[in-house]
Amino acid sequence: MKRHRLRVVVPAYPAFNIYSRIARKTTALGPVCVASAVHDMAGWDAEVIDENNLGRYGPRGPIRGADHDVLQAERPADVAAFYGGLTSTIPRLYELARYYRRQRVVTIAGGQHFIGDNVTEALSSGIDYVVLGEGEQTIRELLPALRGLTDVHSVKGIAYLNHGKAVYTPPREPLRDFEDLPYPDFSLVRYAKIRIYPVERTRGCGMNCEFCTVKGRPRCASAERLLESVSRLVEIHRARHFFVVDDLFGQDRKETLRFCHLLRDYQRRIGKRLSMTVQIRLDKARDPELLAAMRQAEVRHVAIGLESPIDEELAAMNKCVRSKDMLSLVKVYRRFGFWVHGMFIFGYPATAGHTVPMATEERVRRFKRFIRKARIDTVQVLLPVPLPGTALRRRLDEQNRIYPRQDVGWEYYDGNFPLFEPDAPMAAEEMQRGAKRIMGRVYRFRYMFLIAASILSFPALVFSLHNLRPGWRKWYHRWASRLIRFGGWITIRKWTADFRRGEFLQKLRTAKGRLELVRSER
Repeated sequence: MKRHRLRVVVPAYPAFNIYSRIARKTTALGPVCVASAVHDMAGWDAEVIDENNLGRYGPRGPIRGADHDVLQAERPADVAAFYGGLTSTIPRLYELARYYRRQRVVTIAGGQHFIGDNVTEALSSGIDYVVLGEGEQTIRELLPALRGLTDVHSVKGIAYLNHGKAVYTPPREPLRDFEDLPYPDFSLVRYAKIRIYPVERTRGCGMNCEFCTVKGRPRCASAERLLESVSRLVEIHRARHFFVVDDLFGQDRKETLRFCHLLRDYQRRIGKRLSMTVQIRLDKARDPELLAAMRQAEVRHVAIGLESPIDEELAAMNKCVRSKDMLSLVKVYRRFGFWVHGMFIFGYPATAGHTVPMATEERVRRFKRFIRKARIDTVQVLLPVPLPGTALRRRLDEQNRIYPRQDVGWEYYDGNFPLFEPDAPMAAEEMQRGAKRIMGRVYRFRYMFLIAASILSFPALVFSLHNLRPGWRKWYHRWASRLIRFGGWITIRKWTADFRRGEFLQKLRTAKGRLELVRSER
């Protein structure tokens, strides 16, 4: 009996960006979950190719990504599936889809990008089937249908072309019983060198941020399942570093506390300390019991969506927090010993009644002042991205402010490029420079010298044996912070060099002119 192969591809980023360095240490969890679900099926093998993490032995393409001619020669795929979770990778996804279709390979795509008109765009760009929503159950029903064993139209949650017309099957209910799913099998990720393993317990988010694609009532697996995911990776792959991809760690407080206690006890039993990174709401600083449990479980890094220190922008985003409260709450995390990574959005467009007639220089000054006072370890400052399916995109589209995609395509939707006409008096170019100036205040060349100073101070730590553990933690935190900030300076410098060689500014001028012409005709 012939065995069939599913190849799940994570498309390469369009160019070097701020995520490129971390992408070489991890991978996306969704494709691994889909491949794991298929690998359990009779007669099927599955693999994942992450084009952003090809390790030492991955076949590289002439420009970027993987060499799929080599992959097809070594291990021909019968079905190729593509991860559309990042809008900026969609042009590469379509390029690969057309390649595999020429090889007579069935193509499937899924991910948050595929909503509304983007579904029909995909079906006309080399994709045979679009999976709408979560893919683990859908793929297990779709693959037998592709072999003629069942009717394709009976598979819920897909779209495909029939005689040139898009057909949508009935929607699939979101997963609620995660125990039916196999544990993610990271051995299916070919070539990648993974140092930070993504794990999850919760899907969905109870918040309603205007710019976010993750919606819906949170659905949670058990604390035991998340612990089992972690322990399997520790025992099989010798994993030590984990990223909990849940949009908000701690949404189910009782189960989160129980997981922290289980993880604490597991580490004590095996005699190993793990390192956990989570995404969490700022207001969880008001829950000292939860923060203490997280520290006991070796949750060391917290990524917090601070977004903006400007109240009018927070109101536009539907963020239920005021800037005056943010500073004190961040300091609570630092007092508990967490490494704080602050995530910001610069130049967010105001809603009616919440206009912010503020000069770019003053905006930059407010961001810098907040970051300095909060003593945040690392920051990420991106521009607003009107992602498909978000309320932000609908609002800007109604206002006719989004730059035409024939000029500013999907490849620029990564948070580093202006994608719409910003609020007056700020210009698009100013908005982009402002975000980079804030990042440049945190990530600086001078940290190279401070790294050396940290190394020279290490002997003083060694001789302070009476205070070794807290002394070590303080020294390591300072040394790591300086190392990352110097590395961030290198990353920004490389991105800036690539940007200057690119064509974006010319495309932006064309997009502005085209948008102004459309506005004048209305």
